[in-house]
Amino acid sequence: MRNKTLRLGLLSLALALVTSFALVGCGKGGSTNAGGDTSTIIVGTTQDIDSMDPATAESAATREILFNVYDGLVKPDTEGNLQPAVASDWTISPDGSVYSFTLREGVKFHDGTDVTAEDVKYSIERYRDSKTGGSLVSAFEAVDHVDIVDDTHVDVVLSEPNTDFLAYFMIGITPAHVDDLDANPVGCGPYRYVSRSPLENVVLEKFDDYWDPEGAAHIQNVIFKITTNTDSIGMELSGGSIDLFYRLPETQLDQVSNDFTIYEGTMNLVQALYLNNSVKPFDDVRVRQALAYAIDPQQIMDYVSGGKGVPVGSSMYPAFEKYFMPELSDTYAQNLDKARELLAEAGYKDGFTFTIQVSSAHPQHIETCEVIKEQLAAIGVTANIQEIEWNSWLSDVYTGRNFEATVVGLDASALNAPSMLSRFTSTAGNNFINFSSSAYDDTYAKAYAATDEAEKTELYKQCEQILADECASVYIQDLPSFVALNKRFTGYEFYPLYAQNIATIRPAE
Repeated sequence: MRNKTLRLGLLSLALALVTSFALVGCGKGGSTNAGGDTSTIIVGTTQDIDSMDPATAESAATREILFNVYDGLVKPDTEGNLQPAVASDWTISPDGSVYSFTLREGVKFHDGTDVTAEDVKYSIERYRDSKTGGSLVSAFEAVDHVDIVDDTHVDVVLSEPNTDFLAYFMIGITPAHVDDLDANPVGCGPYRYVSRSPLENVVLEKFDDYWDPEGAAHIQNVIFKITTNTDSIGMELSGGSIDLFYRLPETQLDQVSNDFTIYEGTMNLVQALYLNNSVKPFDDVRVRQALAYAIDPQQIMDYVSGGKGVPVGSSMYPAFEKYFMPELSDTYAQNLDKARELLAEAGYKDGFTFTIQVSSAHPQHIETCEVIKEQLAAIGVTANIQEIEWNSWLSDVYTGRNFEATVVGLDASALNAPSMLSRFTSTAGNNFINFSSSAYDDTYAKAYAATDEAEKTELYKQCEQILADECASVYIQDLPSFVALNKRFTGYEFYPLYAQNIATIRPAE
């Protein structure tokens, strides 16, 4: 499913002196583990979290942290299979309208209280009624009601059948007696929350009463250190202030000392030049197609990641094996003459100027913008690159839809096709590119309602075809993921979605 080539022993370089920080009990600032301590692991991340509450968290990077704090009724494994978690078993009605869960006995929240059927009902209804959060939360709008059958059995009844809904139950179960989860996050995952210093770090510690002995944490303390200077990541790794960094830019690999193991996988996302379909000139499909014909994803991959990555032609990445359509990446093979012809037909014979807003926290996306800028210049189109802070990107671009174009990677919040495709229906709250197609809406609705797996798969593929034909965005690639882990630790595992399971990491023997 994913390439997991293990690369060891990168060249040691003489590094500049890196500032070190003292480890404080409640987690102010960063830390250094240069002395060999394995009771604490420092994980570097380029983004601050947007919320510790799973019902309001939106960004994928936040969900990666929350994956360690909260457990859902089910939990994914490294192959994408859903495994029992808070629920020990479940059944689904033949039409996919009722999901019946048997709750595991002995599961405790981090505050020592037992997880009850009332907590499960409360959590699901809270997600259903939430007005914020990403697609994982918005999916719960489909829940009609939750019935407590008895102390260990809960039925979730959907307003309309959906045989794909099980994957959404990965979302965290939370206690009914805690009001403000952002300030006081209480889950039942392998790690419990200790503290948070905005723009600095999030500190977790091992939860000793975790329900699953096999999935329990091995490392006592975890510090997610926020590193906004993406140019210094390699040096911070080798200097000892970071033990683990995922999605290391390929250009910084040679800065990492041979004290680290480099794992290679994929990011499990769809990177694209996302275009606001409701603003000129991108409200014209011919303009969108012209840009697609001008851009060569292979050149981007050569520049950004040494030729590595997987081209994509629609809103689906390779880990979704039965849905992924590699042939769509050839829909707009680079053809500059065709691009110029389409621009002329649309009334832009002399080109036009637009702005690509991109998060300053994502060097791979910035580098992608640089290649796009050069490629579009060949057809007379000027692309100005505007780097903005991640929180501004979330509020202005993603939520406010106040942009012309952006480069970002969209991930799956759940292991099902709707998590990648539902956002492009006309009325979806997270349809930030304002794509609107009655053909797409109708096809998606049929796919969502289908109960035959083969029919459902074919309809979702038709949705992907429409996105490609309409050139909703200029699709580029699923980026490679380079993960650096200090050799004092081992056990890193890739997942087919945005997840960082720190509980699998343990001290090396």
